[in-house]
Amino acid sequence: MTAWLEREPSPSAAGRVFCLPHAGCGTSVFGAWPPERNSVEFLPVELPGRLSRFDDPMPDTFQALADSMIAGLRPYLDVPFALFGHCWSAYAAYEVALRLERAGRPATRLFVSSQLAPQDGPVGRMLKMSDAELRAELEESIRDQGNTPHPELVAIYLKILRVDVEVSRRYLVPDPVRLATPITAIGWSEDEEVGPEEMKGWAGCGETTFLIFPGRHHRFQDAPAELLETLSRVE
Repeated sequence: MTAWLEREPSPSAAGRVFCLPHAGCGTSVFGAWPPERNSVEFLPVELPGRLSRFDDPMPDTFQALADSMIAGLRPYLDVPFALFGHCWSAYAAYEVALRLERAGRPATRLFVSSQLAPQDGPVGRMLKMSDAELRAELEESIRDQGNTPHPELVAIYLKILRVDVEVSRRYLVPDPVRLATPITAIGWSEDEEVGPEEMKGWAGCGETTFLIFPGRHHRFQDAPAELLETLSRVE
């Protein structure tokens, strides 16, 4: 079992979707998701510095994070697989897809949600936020998940979020490599963070299908049926 996954993948799965949490968060954001759909597993990826990996340092760049992630997930790339990244983690997913192509083990599809294309960033209001503002953002996110913010946990996740924000700040890719792996760019109709129309740049990163689902920025956490159905088509 690898530290990158919260549960052991099923040897009988027809396919796998590796699901990357967004900035400042761990695999708990996928807590409402079922383990599988249509015999395709949804496998939340545990990133360094959070939950079961508090003592593991977060790499300084998305590129370094991708290298480490691939090393940890390699044994589980034995069936058709895709990558899902929301907001911040869409860039990590893109870098993983790029490196796997170069290694001759490409994903079947890259799913990106609520994020501008690499060449259009870095952007986002968190880049300008103070620690106090980031703390308020975290507390709101925790409440949105139906939980009560605990001061000590919020302090821990504030450090994680600050590191993640700085990783994003350093991600400067004016001329991204065009992937052979097909891309599905998913926007959300009520997203006030990244509107669907702002995601058009992904067409410059590879053959891209654009979808718009109903909901706000964090709607994916509710495991909407249309999203799960789309992700389960990995073969």
